[in-house]
Amino acid sequence: MDLDLKDRVIVVTGGGAGIGEAITRFCIDEGAHVVVVSRASKGVLKFLEEMQPGGRCDFVETHLEDTLQCRRAIEYVERQHGRIDGLVNNAGVNDGVGLASGDPDRFLESLRQNLVHYYAMAHYALPMLKKSQGSIVNISSKVALTGQGGTSAYAAAKGAQLALTREWAAELLPFGIRVNSVLPAEVLTPLYKRWLESKEHPAAALKAITDRIPLGHRMTEGSEIAAMTVFLLSSKQSGHTTAQHLIVDGGYTHLDRTLT
Repeated sequence: MDLDLKDRVIVVTGGGAGIGEAITRFCIDEGAHVVVVSRASKGVLKFLEEMQPGGRCDFVETHLEDTLQCRRAIEYVERQHGRIDGLVNNAGVNDGVGLASGDPDRFLESLRQNLVHYYAMAHYALPMLKKSQGSIVNISSKVALTGQGGTSAYAAAKGAQLALTREWAAELLPFGIRVNSVLPAEVLTPLYKRWLESKEHPAAALKAITDRIPLGHRMTEGSEIAAMTVFLLSSKQSGHTTAQHLIVDGGYTHLDRTLT
């Protein structure tokens, strides 16, 4: 399938690890130029070194909770690439700031880590997205729909991302900018693996989760989230799709639990 992404410029926050890394790889495979906007961890730098020989992956070290750094990241993209055809808001972490376990200050801090940069990046990228009639994809989570317990701030951020998806889709209709969300559930990212390894019996903990995933009793692959995301970035193949929340989770969120 030709997604017509060759030489398009795609900005991916958190694009050097986990789901973001899978999205970056998929975009590059389609011939796009990707600008990864994230912190510079060892894992991210190793991934970027791997991607550099092809010349299609750029990097802006950014602390996304700082909106000034978000603006500077977009200014860098404009200087270096002159355009933005797609924005993938992806970076975030389930930080466990709950109603009882957290406090208002930690709640606000978590919103800066997980939500505010979605708005900031879209706001600063908007002039270039208008010129290209580009696309925005917000990576949310099934937690926005189901809750989880003990993670109020993350749930609030993810729910707000879904609301912003439809709000932006409405506001940006006159400019031909499409806005959609992708909702993962159980994806075996490095962060998820570290959480499993903290358990007394990691293999048993993993099996308890996969047993409850209806389709194939397996975790969703990062590449499957990436495939949906990159499809939504393609105006050629998803040009009439906007304001949608696409759930890629093997039926985990919606199918009857008697199936498992």
